[in-house]
Amino acid sequence: MHPCADAEALVFAQSEPAGTRTAALVRDAAASAEGAIIEWRRLFHQHPELSGRESHTQEMLCGELDRLGVEYRRLDNNGIIATIRGEAPGAYDAAGVPVRRVALRADIDALPVTEDTGVPFASENEGVMHACGHDAHMAMMLGAIRILLETKSQLKGEVRILFQPAEEISIGALSMIDAGALDGVDAIYGAHIWSEVDAGTVSCAPGQRMANTDWFHIDIEGVSAHGSMPHKGVDAVVVGAEMVNGLQVLVSRDVSPFDPVVVTVGEFHGGEARNIMAGHAYLSGTVRTWTAKLRREVPDRLERIVSKIGHAFGAKVKFTFEEGNAGLSNDPVCAEVARRAVVDMLGESAVSDYRGTLSGEDFSEYLNIVPGVFCFVGTRNPEVGASHPQHSCHFTIDESVLAKGSMVAAQWACRMLAAE
Repeated sequence: MHPCADAEALVFAQSEPAGTRTAALVRDAAASAEGAIIEWRRLFHQHPELSGRESHTQEMLCGELDRLGVEYRRLDNNGIIATIRGEAPGAYDAAGVPVRRVALRADIDALPVTEDTGVPFASENEGVMHACGHDAHMAMMLGAIRILLETKSQLKGEVRILFQPAEEISIGALSMIDAGALDGVDAIYGAHIWSEVDAGTVSCAPGQRMANTDWFHIDIEGVSAHGSMPHKGVDAVVVGAEMVNGLQVLVSRDVSPFDPVVVTVGEFHGGEARNIMAGHAYLSGTVRTWTAKLRREVPDRLERIVSKIGHAFGAKVKFTFEEGNAGLSNDPVCAEVARRAVVDMLGESAVSDYRGTLSGEDFSEYLNIVPGVFCFVGTRNPEVGASHPQHSCHFTIDESVLAKGSMVAAQWACRMLAAE
């Protein structure tokens, strides 16, 4: 049976006693592993690497997997595919194929951010920081592996572990899929440490949770002139500044307030000297939409705005739009199993009602192929300074949530594969 093929059958088959059978084992294993999970997180935090350059991170992870005695395949893209084989009766058919296989995924790359947290284990790589929490994801996954190794006797099938590179540039998941990461996988679980969700709680609601993530680039060709003679040229910086404001018309006047959309200009470059009016400038940014319909309409709307502004100022404009990852939507059955895992491990009060975010995630690429769930593991706790948003140079976490994240991931796998 496909784990997510029959919602009612799965929920009842994997409810109690499946949850109670493994819950105590998972909790005990997590308590034993908590110190190591925190140390792993600090180790990875000290040694961040940018997307596509995670070779040392891969080396560190392989070293830990070797120590844990887990079999794995090292990929050319800096990723890793590891396997935990269940030992419950009937876990494999006569040909040695697992009757079920689920995957757990953690991303491993960092960001081009200069850290300003003051923690004793701050980044040793200048200008690079784990400012999004991927250090925590790796640590929680290693913790989940330790827990699952203690519960192999309850696993009727296999758990595949994916350590994925290049999430921040939206290509890592596709490269993992190309490497066979989802071959034979029935369902997948992912999680993100999250600064908008209270520490000690986890959000795993069904349906759409994250936005469509797309990108744009605008080249502006004006006419350079001496700064004292603006009438002799076309100032590309002024044109660009008008576009920064004009693009927000899409949000405030061109789209229904009931249809979420964000347009952010993240880069604005122009000019070469303080007394020369810029002849060239460019803007680069991102668009986040919630619906597929608006996503299709946005490129033409943005291009219309920037082309009209360019024409009004006498500048030439080239608009380029690049599709990124589609919105992330949780399978209802996999989400329900995750909710039950949260309740098993942390209690009913730990289920967060977080509404979702217009951030994006290339985990959606996996969900285009197999059903799964993506959880937000809360870390917001002002009392320990964990109040800054992801991608901030001040971003830090409440480390007490790490073992909780490991427990939920492991218990989800246990529930999905528990022997009947």
